[in-house]
Amino acid sequence: MESMRLFSLSGLFVLTLVALMIPASIGRGWQRCRFPAIYNFGDSNSDTGACNAAVAEIPSPYGQTFFKQPSGRASDGRLIIDFLAENLGLPYLSAYLDSIGTNFRHGANFATGGSCIQPACGYGPFNLATQVSQFIHFKARTTALYNQLCLNRKIAAHCIDLPRPDDFSKAIYTLDIGHNDLAYGYLQHRAKGRIRASIPNMLTLFSQAVHVLYSEGARIFWIHNMDPIGCLPFSVMMYQPKAHNVDRNGCVMPQNEMAKEFNRQLRDKVSQLRAQLPSAAFTYVDVYSAKYALISDAKQQGFVDPRTFCCGSYGHHGHHVDCGKKVNGTVYGSSCRYPSRHISWDGIHFTEATNLWVANSTLNGFFSDPPVSIDKACHRPQP
Repeated sequence: MESMRLFSLSGLFVLTLVALMIPASIGRGWQRCRFPAIYNFGDSNSDTGACNAAVAEIPSPYGQTFFKQPSGRASDGRLIIDFLAENLGLPYLSAYLDSIGTNFRHGANFATGGSCIQPACGYGPFNLATQVSQFIHFKARTTALYNQLCLNRKIAAHCIDLPRPDDFSKAIYTLDIGHNDLAYGYLQHRAKGRIRASIPNMLTLFSQAVHVLYSEGARIFWIHNMDPIGCLPFSVMMYQPKAHNVDRNGCVMPQNEMAKEFNRQLRDKVSQLRAQLPSAAFTYVDVYSAKYALISDAKQQGFVDPRTFCCGSYGHHGHHVDCGKKVNGTVYGSSCRYPSRHISWDGIHFTEATNLWVANSTLNGFFSDPPVSIDKACHRPQP
């Protein structure tokens, strides 16, 4: 497959340098974690069908590369959460809000496109606290159903799609959220100082959500930090970057600086959570650095200019055609011929090829704190 391209020599060299910095003792001798389920919380970066089911249909050509039809994902194919599931030998996650063809035996996805950490974000109603509330309801209802139906062998066939109550404490809980909080702040033309001042409150809400999940039995957390949002083609085109605020890759520096500040405070918050919840295992994943490394080395990795995108179009003064948009039955927001050569799919979201590259770069622990692979994330390194 074209999307399964190997890293170039320069990319391998960078990742090898990172690998050499990983302490040799981390993970040595640890057994592979056997996660029975994944429970995910987030936004469109990891939504596998919730927004499509509950808010607005995600049309063709979304999903064309892997699923060959719209799959509820904001990409041409698989997301990082899909590759994470593959890595753990688990099926792709069904969206909690999708009632058709779902299977929750090995987890559920509460991520919904447009979601924020904060409740009054402006993009959608399914903020992080709401997603956690949905999880609590899901856990209570499925546990009750399992105890009611599945312990009776005569009707045990009804249990094939239900999670096992004991699996909630053994599952891995993944979180990838916060992008829309900052994006909405910029959309409202807020000053950088106001956006920066809102970050501590965002992370207080994030911490509260983790504490609630912990009280429900969650013990293993895999937490993604924020993307380099200033490198999104949408940001580059819509915020009219000038020479003094654009970096060597053409990314809008003020937005990336805000994302890095969010990530700095998120990392500190995760450290606090480790101290507050010593029975839990936390892995902080620096997705920002992985994606920025790809953007910086796009040509060597076989991608075109990272400021371009594959599906839809953006013009001056905010005029644009959304990916998949139809007018009188004719698709105007069509796909490019080779999605796997693009980093961005629709100007905001990433292609399957990008998601694969980032998954390969992060699931092995190269960009994680502590530097452990996803299949060792259930262990808690000693300080």
